[in-house]
Amino acid sequence: MAKVQNSLSAGILAAIRKRRPTVIGRDAAVERGDIVIASYNIHKCVGTDGRFDPARTAQVISEIGADIVALQEADQRFGERAGLLDLEHLRREAHLVSVPISPFSAKGHGWHGNVLLLREGAVSDLRQLKLPGVEPRGALVVDLDLKAGPLRVIAAHLGLLRHSRARQAEAILRAAADGVGRPTLLIGDLNEWRMGKRSSLSFLSPIFDPSHAAVASFPSRFPLLPLDRVLGNPHHLVTSVAVHDTPLARVASDHLPVKASIDLKAAHKSDNDPVRAELIGTGSA
Repeated sequence: MAKVQNSLSAGILAAIRKRRPTVIGRDAAVERGDIVIASYNIHKCVGTDGRFDPARTAQVISEIGADIVALQEADQRFGERAGLLDLEHLRREAHLVSVPISPFSAKGHGWHGNVLLLREGAVSDLRQLKLPGVEPRGALVVDLDLKAGPLRVIAAHLGLLRHSRARQAEAILRAAADGVGRPTLLIGDLNEWRMGKRSSLSFLSPIFDPSHAAVASFPSRFPLLPLDRVLGNPHHLVTSVAVHDTPLARVASDHLPVKASIDLKAAHKSDNDPVRAELIGTGSA
């Protein structure tokens, strides 16, 4: 047991050392023409104080100020698996609309708890993936037509077991491969804090770079582990990443939201990027 604990502690320290946090603000990103992206595991609207408070969760989502938000754990886990947020309130107050899907249950909002919120743009295609693994997990693959150009967003919540995450990463790569000509984002709670070859996310390379801008988002009161990620293809699609760390966010969930900006216009000018070319080639095979 001591050996396992020492290994875990060493891994946590390594993850902290490899953090490359970049502080960003939405206003600055918008001035550059960037799109602001966020991922937030809302922990079924139960805060670190043990209180169920969907209104507080919605307030955090509003204060992030993102254009696209991927939520995890937005439905009850058992029973009717009902949706937990007031989506109409989010539309009015945060100007974010839930991308329409076939929910996992009649009263649910999401697909295995995954919800994608959008400020503006059109959905040209949507797939709901059932990810392999011991636990029931899923991902949304959404093709968006935005003012800056087309974008594919894969919003996912990966499993707790390393072997499951590795299989899920491979399934996500297959889903990304047919996005010919579309810059692609993988966002969500990927449940992996390790870096390098020991990471289950190493299967995502070279299409996505799991080591890029990994910022600590968990636990929210004292964040140490980079469980929540925003990864892009081409790699320079994501220009900056930071946690959204406010007093309210620290108590509203056990995860802090992760916030990033992407330069979609620049990504569309990089058709000759070798990593992107590999993605396109995989899709045409």
